[in-house]
Amino acid sequence: MKMAEEKKIQIIIADDHPIFRNGLKQIIEEDEGIEIIGEAENGEKALTIINELNPDVALLDIDMPRMTGLQVLKELKASNSNSKVIFLTVFSSEDIFDESMDLGVHGFVLKDCAVNDIVECVYKVAEDNYYISPSISNLMMNRRARIKKLEQDNPALMRLTKTEQMVLKYIAEGKTSKEIANEMFISFKTVENHRSNMSSKLNLKGSLSLIKFAIKNSPLL
Repeated sequence: MKMAEEKKIQIIIADDHPIFRNGLKQIIEEDEGIEIIGEAENGEKALTIINELNPDVALLDIDMPRMTGLQVLKELKASNSNSKVIFLTVFSSEDIFDESMDLGVHGFVLKDCAVNDIVECVYKVAEDNYYISPSISNLMMNRRARIKKLEQDNPALMRLTKTEQMVLKYIAEGKTSKEIANEMFISFKTVENHRSNMSSKLNLKGSLSLIKFAIKNSPLL
């Protein structure tokens, strides 16, 4: 009796450079455990096919027309998508790396290293692990060092409850109290109470001070 074939990892590829996209396809298609089920040349189309096909993993170029990879990931996060995201980029910017990690990206691969890294990255991410190209591992170390320093410089932040930290994270994203209430399924008054309690704990005066604090400390939230 023939055993059932092991399920392949289903992925989509989104990149606006056809030569790079085709090269990536050739590398991935050599692996029998991965199946490419869709591709896109811009972020808007990428989001559409991810929602339609629900791939295990989505390989997204960060810098795409119509919607960037970061914007696509924000939309996927908001809709609680099960697809895990790997970012492909030519930049090794700490700011981009930090924002990607904050949004929940599972993989971060420099395009120059994609030939060597991409297949291993797909397998790691499909298993719900994280993969960062070895050539940019210093960004991860720098991020950890910055977070540790923020914790040391702002011990009061550690006294906030989980709910207060969540409200503060939404404040850092620029959301109003009404929008936060809708996101968290709580009342507007409850959000305002959380804001007041946080300001008291953090010894901040005025709503603007709380917004500034939230933005400054967003990597900790």
